[in-house]
This record gives sequence, structure tokens and C-alpha cells, in this order.
Amino acid sequence: MSTLQLLAIGEVMAELRRGQNDSFDVGYAGDTFNTAVYCARQLKQNNAVAYMTRVGPDPLSTDLLAMAAQEDIDMTHVVRDEDKMLGIYAVTTDDAGERSFSYWRENSAARQQFQTDNAIKAMPASRIVYLSGISLAILTPEARRRLMDHLGKLAKSDDTLVAFDSNYRPKLWESKSTAQSVIGEMWDIANIALPSIDDEMALFGETTEDAVFDRFSKGDWTACAIKRGEQGPLSVAGEYSADNYKAANKVVDTTAAGDSFNGGYLSAYLQGENEEVCLCSGHDLAALVISHPGAIIKQ
Repeated sequence: MSTLQLLAIGEVMAELRRGQNDSFDVGYAGDTFNTAVYCARQLKQNNAVAYMTRVGPDPLSTDLLAMAAQEDIDMTHVVRDEDKMLGIYAVTTDDAGERSFSYWRENSAARQQFQTDNAIKAMPASRIVYLSGISLAILTPEARRRLMDHLGKLAKSDDTLVAFDSNYRPKLWESKSTAQSVIGEMWDIANIALPSIDDEMALFGETTEDAVFDRFSKGDWTACAIKRGEQGPLSVAGEYSADNYKAANKVVDTTAAGDSFNGGYLSAYLQGENEEVCLCSGHDLAALVISHPGAIIKQ
């Protein structure tokens, strides 16, 4: 049995996207799920990537599990909740590829994760455990605390690295102060930091990129890549020329730009590549993804 390389935690939703003739096409996406798919595609190793969430008994949940299997995502740790459903969102894009969303996720089964200690014990061993601020924001405070306590122990072990992306979405949190407290603590826990400049400035009130970089440069990271969109990422391990980063041929849809960067970066890291290769792998994959519609592009 091959070693599990990445365990991603979070929520997957049905994605409704306007297609031809003003009808809607159905896909499946979610920030950490997108990263899991892109990481699995890059690794090309059987059963190397697993996803942990809860889904419902509904047909969309069943279709999601089939789609994940086609992407070689191990979903054996997914729980089917008989009383909840898969969340749904609709997305539209403007001429510049910028997105607007509508959500129906109040009854999402994923919000019921980690309600018991047994749920924590069910987490499989993996080289990297990856989650985001969204993964934490949707949980109850008690479940969030339970998961973070466990992640803190994993991050201090010699066997597992915890990777985190703040992915700040204000509407999902009880309050901004709660988000600041939780995400701030997660930055203290994480071994691998994958923040976005915009999210960090919005959450912590920094007014310049230099201020964000300075804060992260003081952390004790195994790896840290600060995403800056089309400008290309920065690493606290050293400065790399923006000339190394290829611009996207065109921008059709910026959905999953950061998620795909994380997938490319983590897959390169898991394959033992140096920091510069990891940064370029993430950026190149994101540039490819935003030139196509949808969070998860066709292979």
C-alpha cells in the first residue's frame, strides 16, 4: 500500500456554472478539494491524496464521490450524513474573469465535522495535512477547537507537517475578531504557510505587502510561500526573480487560482523539489487554471 502523501480537510460543494444557452453546468469544487485534485494530478501516484469531509445521501453527493474516484482522490474517510446535504454554490464571471458567488450551504453536511473525539481518531496518517480558514470557519467552535488541538500535536511530531492557507471569507466567521484569533493561532501551529497577500491584509489590517512579508519572515516555517496573484509568489526562504514566473496567456476565470497554486506547490514539495521549483510549479499551474472556466479544469 502506497504512503498517503496529502490529507486535505474541508468542504466540497456542487458548483453551478452558467454554460451554453444560459443553462447551468454542474461540477464539484471547494478550496481544499481543488488543491487536493491538482496535487493528485501533479503527483501521479495511486492513492497518494485523500480528502476528509462529510456529505449527504443526496444524488449530488453520490456524483461527487464518483468524480473524486476518477481523480484518484481517496474518499474512504468521508462520512455520509443521513440528515444533511451537499452544499451548493453558483458562480458567474465578468469580462475580466472576476467572480461573484451565491451560496446554499447552511444545511451542508461538512459543517458537522469533528463533533466527537472519534472523528479525530479517524484521521489517517499522512506526510502533510492541509486545510484552510474555510475548513475551520464552517465548524462549530467546539469542533474547531478539537481539530486545532490535534493539528498542534501533529505539527510538533516528526511524521506529519501541517499546511495552512488562511483563505479569509468574512461571511463564514462569527466575527472578524474570532477569525483573527483562530487564524493567528493556526499560523503559530502550521509548518507550511500558504497565505495570500490580499487575505492577510484584509484580516490583520496591514497596509503594505512589505508588512505582511515582514510578519511571515519572523515565523519558524518548514516552508512559506506568499501568494501575490499575477505578480508571482514570494518566499521567506529567499527572493526569486519575477522573471521566473510566466504570465497567464489569458484570464478567463480566476476561480481556484490560489487553490491550484497550493496544489502545484505542495506536489513539488512532496517530490523533494527546492523552493524555487515549488514556487514556479504553483505559479505555472495557477496560470493554466485561470485561463479556463471553472474551479477544476478538464485534463
